[in-house]
Amino acid sequence: MPDGMTPPAVPDDRAPWPGPFVRYDLVKELVVALGVVTALAIGLAILFSSPDEPPVTIQSWSKADPADFLGVAVTELNRTSEIATYGPPYNNGTGSVQKIGPISLQEAAGVKVPIETAKDYVLDPLHEVPGAPRLQNALSVYEAAPAGLQERWTASYEKALPKVRFAGGIPVLPAGRYGPVAPMMTALLAIGQSGALDGALVAGGDNFYATNYTKPLLFLSAGGYFEKLAEDQHLLGTQWGMMNETGSFPGQVWLWLFSFWYQIEPFKSSPNADALIFVVMGALSLAFICIPFIPGLNGLPRRLGVYRLIWRDHYREVET
Repeated sequence: MPDGMTPPAVPDDRAPWPGPFVRYDLVKELVVALGVVTALAIGLAILFSSPDEPPVTIQSWSKADPADFLGVAVTELNRTSEIATYGPPYNNGTGSVQKIGPISLQEAAGVKVPIETAKDYVLDPLHEVPGAPRLQNALSVYEAAPAGLQERWTASYEKALPKVRFAGGIPVLPAGRYGPVAPMMTALLAIGQSGALDGALVAGGDNFYATNYTKPLLFLSAGGYFEKLAEDQHLLGTQWGMMNETGSFPGQVWLWLFSFWYQIEPFKSSPNADALIFVVMGALSLAFICIPFIPGLNGLPRRLGVYRLIWRDHYREVET
C-alpha cells in the first residue's frame, strides 16, 4: 500500500446492521416454490414418464414363442442351460465365474441362492399337476432311469425341436426316441401357458412372502424371446441398456459411467467384464472420496479461483 494512505477499515461483525431492512415472507416463498415444483413435476411426468409396459411373464413367453420355451425347458431338464452351469450364487458350476486376477469373489461368497434347474423348473412343477396319471407315470419313468438314458432322451428331444410344429397348441415332433421327455415337455408347456408356472416358481422356497422373482427371471433370461424384447427396447448391455428406459424414454442417466466401460475394450469382450468394472468403479469412487487428501488435486480449487468468481461481490468489497 502506498505511503500516506489509510488502510481500509475492517467491518465489525458485532456492530448493528447499518443498512435497510426488507420484509421477507418465508412461508409465501415456500408455498410458491412448492406450487412451481409440483406443476413442473406433473407436467414433466405427463410428457416424459415411463410407459406402462405390460410385464413379461412365462405365460406370455410360452404363448408368444412356445418353441423357444420348450428349447429352454429341455436344457434346464438336462442341466446344460446357462443357469445350470452358471456357478455361484446359484450352484457350483464354473460357466460364468468371473475373476479378478486369481481371485473370484463369486466363489468366495459361495452358493447363496441354490437353484437345481431340472428339479426347480421342470420336475417339481410337473409333480404339482393334479389328476394327471399319465404325466405322473412319465415322471416316474424318467426319474427311475439312469442318468445316461435321461441324457439321450433329452438330447433327442432337443435335436428335434427345430422341426417342431404345433397342432391345437400341442407340440408335434418327428418320430424319435424321446421317452417320457415328450409328454413331460407338453405338460410343462400347458402349465406355462396357463400361468401356473409363474406362480409355482415364485411360490417355491421357504419364504413366506411371494416376492422373490429370481427363478422366473432367470428362466426367462435363458430364452431368445426375452432377449429380443430387450433388444427392441434398447436395453441390452451393448446398447447402454443399464441407463436406458423402455422405448425412447429417459432412464437412469447417472449410470452412464457404469455403462460406458461395457462399450469399450478390453471390457467389451472380456469374460470377466463385471468383475473388472467393479474394480475400476471402486478405484474411481475411492479416488473421488480422497481428493481432499491428494497433493496437487486438493489445491486445484484455490489455483483455479472459481470460488472468487462465484463470490465476486464479496471479494470486490473486501479488496476495495
